[in-house]
Amino acid sequence: MLGNHHIMSETASNTGLSIKMDLLEKEVAKQQPFRSIIKIVDSLIEQAYNSRASDIHMDPEEKTFRLRFRIDGVLHDVYSFPKDLHSEIITRIKVLSGMRTDEHQAAQDGRMRIAVPEAGFVDVRVSITPTYYGENCVMRLLAGKSDDFSLANLGFSEDNLKRMHRAMKKPYGLILATGPTGSGKTTTLYMVLKEINKPDISVITIEDPIEYSLGGVDQIQVNNKTGLTFANGLRSILRQDPNVVMVGEIRDGETASIAVNAAMTGHLVLSTLHTNDAPTTLPRLLDLGVEPFLIASTLNIAIGQRLVRTICSDCKVKKTFTETELSALNDAFPATLLKDHKVFYKGEGCARCNHSGYKGRIGIHEVLEVDEKIRELIMRRANADEIRKSAIDNGMITMTEDGFEKAIAGVTTIEEILRVFHE
Repeated sequence: MLGNHHIMSETASNTGLSIKMDLLEKEVAKQQPFRSIIKIVDSLIEQAYNSRASDIHMDPEEKTFRLRFRIDGVLHDVYSFPKDLHSEIITRIKVLSGMRTDEHQAAQDGRMRIAVPEAGFVDVRVSITPTYYGENCVMRLLAGKSDDFSLANLGFSEDNLKRMHRAMKKPYGLILATGPTGSGKTTTLYMVLKEINKPDISVITIEDPIEYSLGGVDQIQVNNKTGLTFANGLRSILRQDPNVVMVGEIRDGETASIAVNAAMTGHLVLSTLHTNDAPTTLPRLLDLGVEPFLIASTLNIAIGQRLVRTICSDCKVKKTFTETELSALNDAFPATLLKDHKVFYKGEGCARCNHSGYKGRIGIHEVLEVDEKIRELIMRRANADEIRKSAIDNGMITMTEDGFEKAIAGVTTIEEILRVFHE
């Protein structure tokens, strides 16, 4: 057998998650020259895909080579390779993703496509970086198609959907999705594009990377080596006579300025921004050097969002909170929200959800619609707290409230809402 090497073949540590790594174990257990690195890498990606992992983390340590899968937003230890396989596995991944195999001291990025039985091809984005114990590797499994999604099943409430549709019907202006990395911002924008994309309009995107393939949309990949940055690409796009433009991310003042000016001159512009919530979007644009009058006259809506794990429908049970547990919740949720709610839900864990109690993820959102009052606040450079208060007065449901409603409805757990906001 593999001695200490197959540390996690059945159960991922500290998570209650059970992931079987049979294919991988079988191949690693073979003696040279019968062991195939090609099969090890293929089976590794296949088992990650079958486990619904979005990312694969491979971290070299002093004596082992640690493998983790990110499933439903949470990392799980799943396996530990013998250290002597490290360089061979990394070299194989470099070959597949078009990287230099003789470069070990610089970070490299690449992309590959792997055939997975019964799933066709899976696109994989690869990042390799030198660390103290050797090169590590992080692979993102890209969905490739957006056919299974729509705005309606991303978790937007009825009121938030109405706000979204009002903004989408406007012929120009800015629609911004905000939140930390991995909160589903790009997926939300793709679904907006899917709904507004018609044969009589031109839609062009510039992205890094292109995560879904959208029919009828011209998608451009950022390439810093050739000088095709978000800012330069956006300038070029505007000469292509588009109606709708999506910029993958506003990272700097130059991109922000071009995007806002494009929204001002009759284009509907979609983009993402890294902020904690929707109201912080407005001060963030000011920080990037955009003039207040430009923000006030172009921003249609700012969408704040997070992703939470959903309770597995096969093992969902009711959970009644004790008085002690409820009093602990008072620190996290306002009393007006808690009221007399005592019954929530949880997943007990079953074979369908790998004994985690969760299966899949859904968004929790706040959609800030820019009205006259908020325009006035932007013009006088108000802070996020003032903007938030005005938006709530105008009917905005905060992310905390949206998450709490989903916990009451049995879509997710209270613990999951707390994890996302207070971890």
